[in-house]
Amino acid sequence: MFANGFKIAGMLTAATAVGLAATTAQAQLSGSILIDGSSTVFPITEAMAEEFRGENPSIDISVGVSGTGGGFSKFCNGETVINNASRGVKDSEREACATNGIEFTEIQVGIDAITVVVSSETEIFGATGEVESLSFDQLAQIWGPSSERRVRRWRQVDRGWSNRLITLFGPGTDSGTFDFFTDEVNGEEGASRADYIASEDDNVLVLGVSRSEYALGYFGLAYYLENQDVLKAVPVEGIEPNFETAASGEYPLSRPLFIYVNNEALERPEVAAFVEFYLETARDTDLVTEVGYVAMLDDLYTNILADLGL
Repeated sequence: MFANGFKIAGMLTAATAVGLAATTAQAQLSGSILIDGSSTVFPITEAMAEEFRGENPSIDISVGVSGTGGGFSKFCNGETVINNASRGVKDSEREACATNGIEFTEIQVGIDAITVVVSSETEIFGATGEVESLSFDQLAQIWGPSSERRVRRWRQVDRGWSNRLITLFGPGTDSGTFDFFTDEVNGEEGASRADYIASEDDNVLVLGVSRSEYALGYFGLAYYLENQDVLKAVPVEGIEPNFETAASGEYPLSRPLFIYVNNEALERPEVAAFVEFYLETARDTDLVTEVGYVAMLDDLYTNILADLGL
């Protein structure tokens, strides 16, 4: 289930495409590339940047984390040239970029599964500690914005569960993960209860959930896979989040991941070379999977490279 659908990089002009092909052929590259945005996409882009730096030590690449929305603010102000995004660009962000004369290309780089997690030491679901499935209705009951009948204890969701207070951890409102989750679960982007512990840093969320046996949280699959010793994933609608269910779209909180590239910056040799390296590495190696995400089909990466003239 991809609520925003799959999106492929748009065609650039023929002249730009020829220029990109020529510039990426240059052997000696230098310069700097400023990247910001999604904490979910960060592990992929950071891994790509590390590999690219090894082959191009004269290029300085900085990858920040301020959430998809925070990243778009910088991107549309011209402060960065690439934005990591765990959702598609909003109309308001598109308009902000247009106001500042910034044209961009959207590139899907992989697939994620937003993972709902509890502590590995949880006793929420009874004496056995077994992690049961949560339905969309139950997630909406827990995370919904209504102040009436707000769920404060686990037993309010299921009478067989613990009567302990629920502690909730989730992304902040600048996060694309927050936008996607609230849209899918609560039926409206941004609709969420506010009384939870929020952070744009997924590692903070991991730490918070793992240290409370009565906590619940959500974030990208990679952060769960890195912390399976202290976390348990809760199936959603009876389906476990993993590479297979995310790739097929069977897992109901699967979603595409993107990078957005400033078109003017894309004409710079070092930026064009990095984007080409990023897509070719994603297509030809297991790096995307190694950092905890699902790679797309090889043909999709090839088509994007062709669209970009790389």
